[in-house]
Amino acid sequence: MMNAADASERIPPRRLLAFLIMVFGMFMSILDIQVVSASLQQIQAGLSASSSEVSWVQTAYLIAEVIGIPLSGFLSRAFGTRLLFAVSAAGFTIASLFCGLASTIEQMILWRAVQGFLGAGMIPTVFASAYTVFPRSKFHIVGPIIGLVATLAPTIGPTVGGFITDMMSWHWLFFINIVPGIGITIGVLALVDFDKPNFALLEQFDWWGLLFMASFLGTLEYVLEEGQQVQWLQDTSVAVCAAICAVSAIAFFWRVLSVKEPIVDIRTFADRNFGLGCLISFCVGIGLYGLTYMYPRYLAEVRGYSPLMIGETMFVSGVAMFITAPIVGRLMLKYDMRYLIAIGLALFALGTYQMTWITKEYDFYELLVPQILRGVGMMLAMVPTNTIALGTLAPERVKNASGLFNLTRNLGGAVGLALINQVLNERTDLHLSRLHDRVNWGNAAAVEALNTLTQRMQGMGDAALMAMKQLSLIVRRQAAVMGYGDAFFMMTVFYFGLCLLVLFMKKPSATVAGGDAH
Repeated sequence: MMNAADASERIPPRRLLAFLIMVFGMFMSILDIQVVSASLQQIQAGLSASSSEVSWVQTAYLIAEVIGIPLSGFLSRAFGTRLLFAVSAAGFTIASLFCGLASTIEQMILWRAVQGFLGAGMIPTVFASAYTVFPRSKFHIVGPIIGLVATLAPTIGPTVGGFITDMMSWHWLFFINIVPGIGITIGVLALVDFDKPNFALLEQFDWWGLLFMASFLGTLEYVLEEGQQVQWLQDTSVAVCAAICAVSAIAFFWRVLSVKEPIVDIRTFADRNFGLGCLISFCVGIGLYGLTYMYPRYLAEVRGYSPLMIGETMFVSGVAMFITAPIVGRLMLKYDMRYLIAIGLALFALGTYQMTWITKEYDFYELLVPQILRGVGMMLAMVPTNTIALGTLAPERVKNASGLFNLTRNLGGAVGLALINQVLNERTDLHLSRLHDRVNWGNAAAVEALNTLTQRMQGMGDAALMAMKQLSLIVRRQAAVMGYGDAFFMMTVFYFGLCLLVLFMKKPSATVAGGDAH
């Protein structure tokens, strides 16, 4: 009897290899969100685009991906994992080729949208396979693998992008996907045999549901991406998209709750652990994408770092995640996963708390401990959340639920970036106003600093005017640094508060954690 049980728990090497190939495909898809972020200036110059146009290189990808991710649940049931993943990988690879060959910004935006939409199919499919293909006693092995990839890819995206652009050119940000993409497509077609397609489902495909979902999520992503740059609803395009988003949302929820075969089954949110898991995933997305945005922006704006130097500084978090992932897998076997999530969120909050004292002198070594805490905390929070949310559902519900779960993380990132930008802009302006009030002729320190700068610039033209400009830049930089400190403090309070959510989760059974620890 023991031998039969052991045999059922063993992972066949072919199946494990197929899964690892799929994980690599997911890694490429998530990496491509952030891989361009450190190289937007080079892309802008190469395609003769304006700064507002080049931001769409990222926005187009994100909007298309947000629409594609929830759709993947229905498509993977209809086409099966093998066919859907192969089509996604092949399409993503072809789109990457055309992105690299793009000669105008319009071509780039079009192919980035195609790349994002097709790449989106790979992400939830891997999550669903992890929690349906493998026995529950192996969740402590597969859980950290997908958790690591989902958090590591966006974290090291700027590093990889900066390195590739520095060594070759921005075109290679996309060309580098081609050979792995072909290998993944062939590998999946040859090895994946997890399930069978059910083409009959396609006859019940809800086109109205797709239209409403695309309108709702696409316009929501647009409003979050563009709104904070143009004073939100004061801009006509943002106001129109917000109205379309509101109407589409109502139509979408009515549609998915009334049709027989909805494009997305939102009733899964009624499961307490899945619902809370999605909420935590949404909040983790805020920190995951928010800090991947804040650290490089501070290093570029305040420290004047190049893309490659930013990448080298940011790499610390990636290393911390990589080392922590297998440890989290072992801890899940021994301890209540809810406590691991709470500890992870607390460590993450501790890392952001250390950054609230930020000054213009903060460099690699000052950022070292906060980045390690960020990496360790993210893995401790993310991996058990994945397992509690998806590992406790009935297998037939996991494919659909995986799309929703991954969607919440991406939407969290979009909301987080919008909020962080708003806080940075408002608090920087506030500090600038306060500093301007204090830096006047009655302030002895300010007058002394101005005199020192004037003396330093003697013989370089109008020394007094140049010194005044220099002092103004110093004041602006100080206001920006204080704005960063406020944004980090906001995140600290948010993540310490988030720890309390874990109290509402039901304790998962020992089998979900990966079998009894005895």
